[in-house]
Amino acid sequence: MANRRDDDPATFPALGRALLWVERPGGVEKIVYALYAVCAGLFAADFFYHKHTYLAIEEFPGFYALYGFFMCAALVICAKAMRLVLKRPEDYYAPKDVESEAYPEDQLEKVDHDA
Repeated sequence: MANRRDDDPATFPALGRALLWVERPGGVEKIVYALYAVCAGLFAADFFYHKHTYLAIEEFPGFYALYGFFMCAALVICAKAMRLVLKRPEDYYAPKDVESEAYPEDQLEKVDHDA
């Protein structure tokens, strides 16, 4: 397949050329590993400074990381439970939907492509 003019990296803006490494194989994995490293570093840093807290539980190292993880998991679980209550059938709005109306056959302009 021939390279198109807009696929040439020389025509990209400077930021686009700087971020081309993301599209290469392994680029996304590097971002994920960097995110893991930053999270681990921040968790480890929590052990090395004095906190000025309002509640005693906040002094526990890694409290905010664990709290954030469990609250995010709780949001996902609550969303799944709410889905059971709020979910509607696929054709819930169909009786009043314009697309559910029958279209006149003489206006469909059917074309036989096998002829």
